[in-house]
Order: sequence, then structure tokens, then C-alpha cells
Amino acid sequence: MEYKVLTTDPHSNARHGQIVTEHGIINTPIFMPVGTAGSVKALTMEQVNVAKAQIILGNTYHLYLRPGLDILKAAGGLHKFNSWDKPILTDRGGFQVFSLADRRKITEEGVTFSSHIDGSKHLFTPEKVMDIERIIGADIMMAFDECCPGDADFEYAEQSLAITERWLARCMARFTETEPHYGYKQALFPIVQGCIYPDLRKRAAENVAKYGAEGNAIGGLAVGEPTEKMYEMIALTNAILPKDKPRYLMGVGTPANILEAIALGVDMFDCIMPTRNGRNGQLFTKNGIINIKNRKWKNCFEPIERGGASPLDENYTLAYLHHLFRAEEILALTLASLHNIAFYLWMMDEARHHIEFGDYAQWKDVAIRKFMARI
Repeated sequence: MEYKVLTTDPHSNARHGQIVTEHGIINTPIFMPVGTAGSVKALTMEQVNVAKAQIILGNTYHLYLRPGLDILKAAGGLHKFNSWDKPILTDRGGFQVFSLADRRKITEEGVTFSSHIDGSKHLFTPEKVMDIERIIGADIMMAFDECCPGDADFEYAEQSLAITERWLARCMARFTETEPHYGYKQALFPIVQGCIYPDLRKRAAENVAKYGAEGNAIGGLAVGEPTEKMYEMIALTNAILPKDKPRYLMGVGTPANILEAIALGVDMFDCIMPTRNGRNGQLFTKNGIINIKNRKWKNCFEPIERGGASPLDENYTLAYLHHLFRAEEILALTLASLHNIAFYLWMMDEARHHIEFGDYAQWKDVAIRKFMARI
């Protein structure tokens, strides 16, 4: 994997770059639609392409449980299994394990957990997670860590970081001693943890930076901590992480979160918000956020969006989408999800344009006010 910075914004730390993988080029900053179980919910891969996605996510925990490693290996990896021929990143499953607090036990060896599907017992070690991600075949793999709760006290956060650092050393060793299965190279990103404590974040970032990995991730944010603390931790971390490597902020977030984080030097994002909120009737648009289930849209025959931010553009009206949700038609979930994914990707394209033009910082402030307004 190769990365180069093409342009920087003179009034912030925003940068426009390019990641080159064997499955294609990724222009950054970029948003990555979440395909947890091998699919972006309610969308076909053709529709994800129409939305102009350059890379999607798969989730190690979910894919390991279902369809399972035997199926994925027999298929030739996730790219062939789900017919996505562009880059894929695999989340290591740490957040899923974190969210199963009543179903898991953390030890030095790894994490023992019960499947949410059938209750069966499993053990994830750093070595096993590397082996799983090799079989999935993602272009970018994530190191195994503990995702510390946003409200954890210092003592717990320090213990959590210590085990994450020891697990990272094991992940890097396993990655180095193994080979890809499908004839193309894979990259491994370490993850900076440390909760909301500056000393721990600094220590974590310095430890991650010393590995010289092809990219680095910032984890353990947007998990309950105040938004301003999140921005503080991003700024602190990015001041330490190498400038010549991409930085990935995991699981974030709203349009405002993303645009602020770009200004702090983040290059890659993912979040379930566009599809999850879309399935619940919330549309993100250039002029603000719409709850399409509200009666005010019943007789509104305006298009969902104008001007190229959505592949739906002039084809579907707000009244029609309102009707689909009220009638509980499955098409409602598809159209809303497609629109929201396309909006997020349009937003990233606009961000790249304004970084190149040199006015990203000014554009960002105006865009956040517009995008986050309630219509």
C-alpha cells in the first residue's frame, strides 16, 4: 500500500491525499460505507458503486461467525464472495467484543466471548484475529485491541491500554510471519487507544508510531465521551502520528464530526449512521437533516436533493419517499440508505475540492451549519 499527500489546507491540518492498493486508488479524505456482514445494508454492490464509494468495510467478528472462515476461504476471500472489486478494510471486531460486556471475558491471552447468534463460545487472540483477517482478504487489516469505554476511569484506561499495546506487538509479529492468501498485498493498521486521558493518548500514539506501519487508526472515540474531548484527543494524537501515513478515525460520525476531524488531519472515516439513520427515515442533505416520516413531506413534490449530491436527484420526490416509509415498503430503506451514503461521499468530494482550493477551513464552518440544520 502506498500513500502520498497531494495538497494541504493553509488554514487547518486538512490534507488531500491518495492511497494506492492493489484493488484500486482511494482519494482521501474518504468515507467508507460499513458492510458489517459483507453487505452495506439494504444496498447492492452496484448501488454502492453508484454512490461513488471507493472502499467499504467488513467486520471480522461478524464474518468469522457467519458465513465463517471455511466459506470465505473457499470463495477466494470477501472480494469474490460479495462481488466488490475495490478496496476493503476489516474492522478487527474490537467494538463488537466491547459491546458484548455481559458475554465476554478479557485476559492476557485474548477475549473469550459468546456468539450473539447461538451462544457458542469463542476465543479471539491477537494471532487468531490476524489469521481471520488474512482469510477475509481485506486490503487493510486492523490490529486487535480493547476498545475502552469513553467514561472509564484512569486506572481502567491505563490497564486497558497496556494490554492493547502488548496485543499490538503480537499482532505485528503474526502479520509479519504470515502471508496473504489470495495473491495481493495486505496492510495492517495499529490502533491508538487511551480513552480521554492526554497522557495515555500520547503514550499510545508514540508506541503506534514506532512500528512504522503503512497507516494508523484512532480508536476508542465516539463511545460516550464529550465531543470536545474527542476533538482534543484527535488533535493530540495526530500531532504525534506520522504525517506521511494515512490516519483513520474509527466509527465517526455525524457530518459535523467528520468535517471537524478532517480539519484536525484525519484522512479516513467509517460510521453506520448514514445507513442506520436512513433506514429510520432520516435524510442528510446539503440544506440540512430531514425526517421524511413527518407529515410535512406528504405533499412535497420536490426532489430529495438537487445538484448532484445524490444519485436519486430528480427521480424521486420527498412525497414519494414519505409514502414508502408510511406504507412500510422495503424500497424506502434502499432509497434512503443510497441517498445518505451518496451524500456522505459527495461531502468528502467537496472537502477534497476545498482543500485543493485552499479554503477548507472557511468552507467547513459554513457547511457544518447547513448540513446539521433541521429542516
